[in-house]
Amino acid sequence: MSFLFGSRSSKTFRPKKNIPEGSHQYELLKHAEATLGSGNLRQAVMLPEGEDLNEWIAVNTVDFFNQINMLYGTITEFCTETSCSVMSAGPRYEYHWADGTNIKKPIKCSAPKYIDYLMTWVQDQLDDETLFPSKIGVPFPKNFMSVAKTILKRLFRVYAHIYHQHFDSVMQLQEEAHLNTSFKHFIFFVQEFSLIDRRELSPLQDLIEKLGSKDR
Repeated sequence: MSFLFGSRSSKTFRPKKNIPEGSHQYELLKHAEATLGSGNLRQAVMLPEGEDLNEWIAVNTVDFFNQINMLYGTITEFCTETSCSVMSAGPRYEYHWADGTNIKKPIKCSAPKYIDYLMTWVQDQLDDETLFPSKIGVPFPKNFMSVAKTILKRLFRVYAHIYHQHFDSVMQLQEEAHLNTSFKHFIFFVQEFSLIDRRELSPLQDLIEKLGSKDR
């Protein structure tokens, strides 16, 4: 959650996505922050009693976008066309960008370009009221879950890139506790609702197992 980050992390990569104050989704976000504060992340990700699953996933997806936005914002000066000429997560995983509308055929591009495409695309989905309705009583579309899964799958790639290519910079900035807590929250959430295919998580599988084992 955003309250984990110090003022040094206030620089975001893209504009922060705000949930309107006074809305039910805002109340859900406050509930999530309060539960997170208890330190039990497994419990914090569970669907609160009586709440709508789509709405819970929507609120958390917006929050993860904002977290990753801040985390990547802290290391953008180290992630350049020169240092990261391809979007990768270690030597075995390389990502090519396609969004199915503007870029239909996957293109190879640098990590900063890929992440710019990715975060712009995510922001467009979050701003689309037909996909992420913010007004009470407006139903979520039938394809909401598949869109949310694609968003989270792509956001995972930013975590994977940061861990594999920029962890030294994260440590220099003393942001590793923020990164680890944010990623652990993200992983517990996607595991709770089976939102990302296990194969997609392969680049950080060792870390995921390590984070999970600490909570057993």
